[in-house]
Amino acid sequence: MAAVATCGTGAGGAGSVAAVTNMNSVTSFQRKGPRAGGADGGGSRLVSIPGTRPSVRNGQLLVSTGLPALDQLLGGGLAVGTILLIEEDKYNIYSPLLLKYFLAEGILNGHTLLVASAKEDPADILQNLPAPLLDDNYKKESNEDTCNHKTADSNVEMKIAWRYQLLPKMEQAGPVSSSRFGHYYDISKRIPQELIGASKWHGFFLPEKLSPSLEAEPCSLNHGYLKLLHFIQSIIYEEGFDGSNPQKKQKNILRIGIQSLGSPLWDDDICCTENCDSGHSLTRFLYVLRGLLRTSLSACVVTMPSHLIQNKAIITRVRNLSDTVVGLESFIGSEKETNPLYKDYHGLIHIRQVPRLNNLTCDVSDVKDLAFKLKRKLFTIERLHLPPDLSDTVSRSSKQDLAASAEVLGPGCGMMAGGKKHLDF
Repeated sequence: MAAVATCGTGAGGAGSVAAVTNMNSVTSFQRKGPRAGGADGGGSRLVSIPGTRPSVRNGQLLVSTGLPALDQLLGGGLAVGTILLIEEDKYNIYSPLLLKYFLAEGILNGHTLLVASAKEDPADILQNLPAPLLDDNYKKESNEDTCNHKTADSNVEMKIAWRYQLLPKMEQAGPVSSSRFGHYYDISKRIPQELIGASKWHGFFLPEKLSPSLEAEPCSLNHGYLKLLHFIQSIIYEEGFDGSNPQKKQKNILRIGIQSLGSPLWDDDICCTENCDSGHSLTRFLYVLRGLLRTSLSACVVTMPSHLIQNKAIITRVRNLSDTVVGLESFIGSEKETNPLYKDYHGLIHIRQVPRLNNLTCDVSDVKDLAFKLKRKLFTIERLHLPPDLSDTVSRSSKQDLAASAEVLGPGCGMMAGGKKHLDF
């Protein structure tokens, strides 16, 4: 057809040659918007999956962790195909909230869930997920918390240094609607049963999967880890999350949540003895799991009681096998619980590792001192601010307390709090 179009005589042939010349001289820059013909299908090449968005830095597909402040610290969200390791706090009070946020976000976006636990029945975990907060409800709750905070600390607010007031907050941005990326949740209410009934989920409860007749072979995975890997692999392959089923009308994300991996309930003695052989079983499980996630549209959140693991070398190995590592440090039962510097917070959050995907560097947040607070209905992450000591009305005893607390924090957070480096005007 191209030869027929260019082989005319007279004015027709000249016009055809000129048209071909003009087409060849067109630059690579094209106008955005739908084309007139529409036959070329000028749509986006990115995978359009509800509840996902591409990273602005490396183009990796991201999902929300259910906590917008944590998404911001991780560079926009949790990358698909990666593992987020949450190191549990001492009494395991706050780490289950992060897992529930992750699962509730999946239900709200229509993702498929896979919940694995050796302690609680997965059905009970889903029943206790927090209820979503939309725009109007979140604004109302945040305004109530702000008013209560101002009423209680109206006198302290006047003493805050100007440099602290100018720093941006971690959660200034309001919530998004249900069709956007990331949501806020009310921990005082339970998710509606209609959403759970409409969602698709799979549960793995270890006591129901174990059979006393089978024994794990030496130098291999224990029976619980092996069963869980086979269960995850079957879900990924049978439901087409690995891309092997192109006949599916719409692609979806598989969200995997594993509770308290490595605890004695998983038949793992890694927390009981310092020199244990089952440490290789845990690291091998994470290695195989990481390989399954890399080739599928899935994201995994694992909570682990790392403070109970005696062997520090195994902790380092587990962190290296995870893509993202977040640690929670609770003030309950510690000296910081009675410290006046931490009276507005319930614990510290540590971003120990951020993944390097499709590049040599990682998107590390500039904020190092982070604290979390459990409000009446919200779990928030904020910058850790130390109260200033710039007035003559502060007593000598309080100055000594500030100096001692500043030494505990170390450099970079409140070096002017007291001691020899205190400026006295």
